[in-house]
Amino acid sequence: MAIRTRVTEMLGIEHPIVQGGMMWVGRAELAAAVSNAGGLGILTALTQPTPDDLRREIERCRTMTDKPFGVNVTLLPSMNAPPYPEYRKAIIESGIKIVETAGNKPQEHVEDFKAHGLTVIHKCTSVRHALSAVRMGVDIISIDGFECAGHPGEDDIGGLVLIPAAADKVDVPMLASGGIGDGRGLVAALALGAEGINMGTRFCATVEAPIHQGIKEFIVNSDERATNLILRKFHNTGRVGKTPVSDKVVEISAQEGAVFEDIRPLVAGAKGREALETGNIEAGLVWTGMVQGLIHDIPTCDQLISGIMRDAEAIIAKRLAGMMK
Repeated sequence: MAIRTRVTEMLGIEHPIVQGGMMWVGRAELAAAVSNAGGLGILTALTQPTPDDLRREIERCRTMTDKPFGVNVTLLPSMNAPPYPEYRKAIIESGIKIVETAGNKPQEHVEDFKAHGLTVIHKCTSVRHALSAVRMGVDIISIDGFECAGHPGEDDIGGLVLIPAAADKVDVPMLASGGIGDGRGLVAALALGAEGINMGTRFCATVEAPIHQGIKEFIVNSDERATNLILRKFHNTGRVGKTPVSDKVVEISAQEGAVFEDIRPLVAGAKGREALETGNIEAGLVWTGMVQGLIHDIPTCDQLISGIMRDAEAIIAKRLAGMMK
């Protein structure tokens, strides 16, 4: 038995499982392992310091897999924005066929990618943003529920409502994201109207994830309550693992008159990278989602994906079918 959807057909993959782009994590080792296991691996463009570094990382990934993989471009609100047109050019000129975009005002990028024949997945946290992205011409929507790591938006709508609400109005295929880490999550996502799943935190706790073993064990040892919402006061809400650093960010942000400059040193991306590379959770933020409460091991990507598919197929063919009288 296999699960075939519009997502598997459009992306040319065996299983409807996509590894989301994650800063400092979406490198060739992980993306290739996910793709080799039948999912879609994704490199994170901004993890690479320059567009030329991204070109080299794409080529490095090609030495590890002959399966489809994509590149994530996250559009960050920044006074000193990265050279997005140059990263975009590197992606196109490298012959990448699938790109995942996220963030605000992606139209310029979507139009250019589409003009060059790329399949565009766009991550959204609301139905209205999904509809806007479809009007821009994206091919697949990744709809992120409130449970997700990273930026869940400001509406606080969990996947159980958000996924079917989007499915009612969006006519392109959808990936469900946020709170999904096993076969049960895949079956639920399909039942709610998605045609595949996008996982981030779950792929961090795999053998091939290029982060410190201590961080992987931190995820395994954390439960579903052990996250913090930060930056809400500044309308850029983020979900991160509950650590001394994120606790301090929450404490400072709650003080009357607090401004972003008060927490800037704690939320710096370079400090988060240090935490991931050294395993020191007191160095910087560790971005994890509520799904960590469902993560109990550190498998290879092949073991993870094959296990998800095996469990999903058993749930559909046996448990659910057995309830029909």
